Amino acid sequence: MREVIATENAPAAVGAYSQGIKANGFVFVSGQLGLVPETKQFAGGTVAAQTEQALKNMAAILREAGTDMAHVVKVTVLLADIGSFAEMNTVYATFFPSEPPARAAFAVKDLPLGGLVEIEAIAVVP
Repeated sequence: MREVIATENAPAAVGAYSQGIKANGFVFVSGQLGLVPETKQFAGGTVAAQTEQALKNMAAILREAGTDMAHVVKVTVLLADIGSFAEMNTVYATFFPSEPPARAAFAVKDLPLGGLVEIEAIAVVP
């Protein structure tokens, strides 16, 4: 069974994809930028501000799917500049204070809308 997850508490998709998909006990959250849902503008011009907002968006999608950040098992972080890894990681750690999920992080040439960070995740539904 496959269920599309959508919430107004996270930015609408900027392309042909869903905010999230719930299937077989998992939630697959599409890459989240640091966009504020109400304004569709970046939360700020720093990696820290955009990371915080991207993770808030992710949390909203997970809540809509019936799970939460504590049930995230895998995260992928895309950065416009790998030199900003430490800045991202400082904020990221506040969302996963203990037993963090598996993660990959790497730099890419460009991100949608000129974002500095994009974060996707896979979570289990309790």
